[in-house]
Amino acid sequence: MQKFEEVEEAIDVDVPVRTAYNQWTQFESFPRFMSGVESVTQLSETTNHWVTKVGGVERAFDTEIVDQVPDDRIAWRSIDGKSHAGIVRFSPLDANHTHVKVHFEWAPETAVEKAGAALQVDEMQVKADLKKFKEFIESRGSETGGWRGEVE
Repeated sequence: MQKFEEVEEAIDVDVPVRTAYNQWTQFESFPRFMSGVESVTQLSETTNHWVTKVGGVERAFDTEIVDQVPDDRIAWRSIDGKSHAGIVRFSPLDANHTHVKVHFEWAPETAVEKAGAALQVDEMQVKADLKKFKEFIESRGSETGGWRGEVE
């Protein structure tokens, strides 16, 4: 039986909820603020192809969005045998500030991934990536685009 690891991190960003949410829907921009993400190619409104490189190990996998409500949440899961799923939630703090909370889980496969999970490297990486997202969106002041569709 696979052992699942979980990470949950959050950050407050100094932009309206619509701006933070819209930016997060621009998956192809993720390499600009997510370490280890080499590329994300949007295949359809609900599917993405990811290429990651972490600890020298390159992986490619596909995800599908399974639940999406504008300005509230985006939930995804892998669709190609990799055990990976998560959700990001957006909560307005006021008209110009948003709380962004990421939760995901996965099953580490290699010894390096298992060691990284044991040392909480993943939590530190997600926290660092959220800080980069904050810097990215706050320095721009606006999103690079947005998709306002819903998925149920």
